[in-house]
Amino acid sequence: MKQTFLRRMVLIAGAGMFLFSCSDESVIQDDNLDLQNVFEQDIEATVVQQGSYVIEGSYIVVFDQKVTGDVGARYGADYNAAKAAVKEMATKIFDGLQMRGEIIEHVYSKTLTGVSVRLSEEQAAELMADERVAYIEKDQMFTLAPPPGRGPGGGGDGGGSAAQEKPWGITRVNGGATYTGNNVAWIIDSGIDSGHEDLNVDVSRGFNAFSKGKDSDLSADGNGHGTHVAGTVAAIDNEVGVVGVAAGATVIPVKVLDSRGSGSYSGVIAGIDHVAANGSNGDVANMSLGGGYSQAVNDAVESAASTGVKFALAAGNESTDANTRSPASANGSNIYTISAMSQGDNWASFSNYGNPPVDYCEPGVSIKSTWKGGGYNSISGTSMAAPHAAGLLLLGNIGNGGTVNGDPDGNADTIGVN
Repeated sequence: MKQTFLRRMVLIAGAGMFLFSCSDESVIQDDNLDLQNVFEQDIEATVVQQGSYVIEGSYIVVFDQKVTGDVGARYGADYNAAKAAVKEMATKIFDGLQMRGEIIEHVYSKTLTGVSVRLSEEQAAELMADERVAYIEKDQMFTLAPPPGRGPGGGGDGGGSAAQEKPWGITRVNGGATYTGNNVAWIIDSGIDSGHEDLNVDVSRGFNAFSKGKDSDLSADGNGHGTHVAGTVAAIDNEVGVVGVAAGATVIPVKVLDSRGSGSYSGVIAGIDHVAANGSNGDVANMSLGGGYSQAVNDAVESAASTGVKFALAAGNESTDANTRSPASANGSNIYTISAMSQGDNWASFSNYGNPPVDYCEPGVSIKSTWKGGGYNSISGTSMAAPHAAGLLLLGNIGNGGTVNGDPDGNADTIGVN
């Protein structure tokens, strides 16, 4: 069984490299290839690619709780102590195999009992033979290309107040009501512009996968993508800019993508683990990102959702079966995978499909929202569709707003509304 897992790990990694080398853009078209920039006059649109590729020498190691026990659980709400206990156990295992303990990078104690580590292929094979290890995956990285041009509002590089408008997607899902509940939205993305006048941002509860350089500032979003997602979820009804689905709800940055739009699966899992440890029943987590299939990412999402946090996942933009992508293929209670449509309830040609895992279709073409630097931008993709669902989940249960036209799998997705 362990050898089967190891072979699977290597095959998955190889497939990722093949797609990377064969793409027209020299990158994989991955889940957040959603940055189709649509200019304010809607006269030009350019699909922007995202790359995904293996990080050589980096592995995600998940331990078998049936053998090791749930090491972190004994520490209850003390998340730091739980992670320290997992790290200590992992260090002892590595030391026993003559591997250095300082190879450990991220530590997971809430959703998985595991770590990300630097290893050679030979060390990974040796570690996989240990009965305390459930499985190992090669780590991967995905990269968003920035949208061409600056878009409306200077692409967010200038900012400035403008009269408020309600984007078409917010209207279509019956959103825009001011949120009066106590739950929050965790935005697992590139960060959030905490100084944006149209957002209520709580940086203090956030997480940052980057400890050095300009991306270590959790109060900033160097890319803009995360700020855009946050605005669709919860932009304030304040007479300027735009309004979100659950207007004024608190958004929390979980920064796993840097200013270039790059992030590792190991860092994404660390962000999911943070949400699971610090979120509350009824909170929402939005994941407008993804790439090739990852058992570890899916397992982390499914475990985090079991805590009562509701996850909205972008289906991806490769015009393919969402079951081949992660986290889009994660499934279970409190998990909602979202495809995309344009105005008129028409299927967005870039959107991934398949039911399961897709649960709802939401607006995802020419979506205007908040942007870095206090500005606004209009972009497209399943990344823009997912936060519509996240806002609806904050407001309550998602209702049936009819079905999308032209779903390529022949089983038309339900359009989620308030």
